[in-house]
Amino acid sequence: MALVMIVDDEVHVRQILKRWIGGAGYDLVEAESAANALEVMAATPADVVFCDVQMPGGHDGLWLTGELRRRYPLAAVVLATGVSTVPPNISMQAGVLAYLVKPFQRTALLAALETAIAWNTKTRASGAKPEDTGDLLTTWLASLEDL
Repeated sequence: MALVMIVDDEVHVRQILKRWIGGAGYDLVEAESAANALEVMAATPADVVFCDVQMPGGHDGLWLTGELRRRYPLAAVVLATGVSTVPPNISMQAGVLAYLVKPFQRTALLAALETAIAWNTKTRASGAKPEDTGDLLTTWLASLEDL
């Protein structure tokens, strides 16, 4: 089963997400900040990172997304925020597979995770290496044309 990291500064939100995601059978790790998420990734690399965009502490979810792209390009990212518009510089990044607007439903979360896990699985199966920093989303989309 895929490993999902939950990154959110609000403990109550992490508890709900753990119940929803863990209840669907996924393995979980969690982090309360963007900086802590990188520490957790170094010890236990997640297949999918579910991250809140707005977090205190100097580094937000957008910063974390950039760091993940640089350090862990095979990790799929699902972003969540209270902002209803999706800036193109976020939604067009390789590896950002979904952008959920709070409050979202459990079904939307699980659908986003399924998409992210499929991307992660296809990307790994395509032979991409962690040091590959090209546009992995384009690679994955091209592979879907064969289906």
